[in-house]
Parts: sequence; C-alpha cells; structure tokens
Amino acid sequence: MSPARPPEGARTAARQGEGSNVLPALEVDGLCAGYGAVNVLHEVSLRVMPGQLVTVIGPNGAGKSTLLNTLAGLMNAQRGRIRLAGDDVADLDTEDRVARGLGLVTEKRDLFGSMTVRDNLWLGTFQRRRTPKAALAALDDVYELFPRLHERRQQTAHTLSGGERQMLALGRAFLAGPKLLMLDEPSLGLAPLIVRDTLQTVARLRDRGLAVLLVEQNARAALRIADHGYVLENGRITLQGPAAELLNDPAVTASYLGGVSQVADAVLS
Repeated sequence: MSPARPPEGARTAARQGEGSNVLPALEVDGLCAGYGAVNVLHEVSLRVMPGQLVTVIGPNGAGKSTLLNTLAGLMNAQRGRIRLAGDDVADLDTEDRVARGLGLVTEKRDLFGSMTVRDNLWLGTFQRRRTPKAALAALDDVYELFPRLHERRQQTAHTLSGGERQMLALGRAFLAGPKLLMLDEPSLGLAPLIVRDTLQTVARLRDRGLAVLLVEQNARAALRIADHGYVLENGRITLQGPAAELLNDPAVTASYLGGVSQVADAVLS
C-alpha cells in the first residue's frame, strides 16, 4: 500500500490498456476547498479511468461530500485542477460541467416526488438531446437494468420505497449519458439486501464502460465492488491502492472495516 499517487494496476485500467492514449474520465490534482476561511480539502489528487469504479472511503467529517460538491461545481475550489476527459473544468459552473459529461447522484436523490417514475426518467434524456426514438431505446435500457422501475413506471416518485427511489435516481443519471457518474452514499438508509442490489447495479454500470466515483460509508461493500480506492482523512488522501489490497490492509481493516463485518458480509455475498 502506498501514499496517494495516481492509481496504477487497477483491474479496469488494465482492461483499457496501461500506457495507452486513453484520457482519464476524471483527473484531480492538488485540490483545496472549504467553507469561507475553513479549509476542508487539502491537496487532494485522484484519478478515474473510463470503465473504472473508484471509491473514496473515510470517517464522517473527512470531507467526502465536500469533495463531490467541489467536483460538481456546487462549491468553489480554492486551488487545484479538475479535468474531465482532459478538459479543465475548475472554472466552469455546474451546468457546464454536466454538459461536459459529469453526473452526480446526491444522498438526497433529488427526485420530483409528484411526477411519475417514467417522467422522472424522461428528464434524464433531455441532457443528451436524443431523438424520440433514441430516447425510448435508452429508456428501455434503463428498464432492463431496473425491472422494478418498469413495474412502477406510472407511480409517482414519492410512493416508492427507499431502494426504488435510489434505483430511479441512478436510472435518471444514467439516461443523461455521463462520462463520469459520481455517487454520494447510495446505500444511505437502505436495508442490507437493498444495498447489495444497489451496489451490484453500480458495478454493472461500470461494466458497461461508465466511469464511476463512489463515496460510500459502507467501506467494506464499496471496496468489494471497486477497482481502486482512496482513503480520505481530515481532508487529505492518506492511502490509496487497488481496492482488493485496501480491503485486506490491516490499517484499513482496523480503522474502517472493524465492527461492521456482519452487516457488510450480507452485502454482495
């Protein structure tokens, strides 16, 4: 295990071809951000390749949500570089970052409760300006990923269970056709079996070639599906490496995986 540096040898990166000319879906270098005079992130650097699932784990208050909010343009970076597919977006607003291929599913899911499942999903097609035929085909693709959404397509979003709302948020984000999908605590408030289904779906999105940056409190479950992991403590990346190595690292086990093994073992088992 090594101090923070650009990831090497991750499973999906190998599939993409080490040494190739493939640009990272996301490259962050020396990022600092905070609230007013309070600095929360300190020189954070990380990378996500196309078709790679990268997770950021760490304790509450480590700065994980601040990291995603800064990458999405919801907070201003104090300094540092943020590149999406090679383009520097640090000075762009959220709308422009989304137009460049950034997707974010927050822990609140941000659904329109009075609208049907189908209409919530349909909103996701507008970003790509698809033709009606292409939009319908993309919608069918989401229904294939989430059969429950097809069953519930005429229901209003506020009538869904927590797991179904998470499926809807993921499906809508996927329909927008992002180059990078960022997920903030997708397992929050969900039962272990629903967490398993949700994270397995996230892994399937990665397997379809989507780059995913996952912030997740359930560190064990996140590392079991991820290609690469970063540990964020007090706003700094203190450890990084292939997820399988982090999962078996004694320091990570003692700090983040101890005491939750029974719940985590039910997830993805």
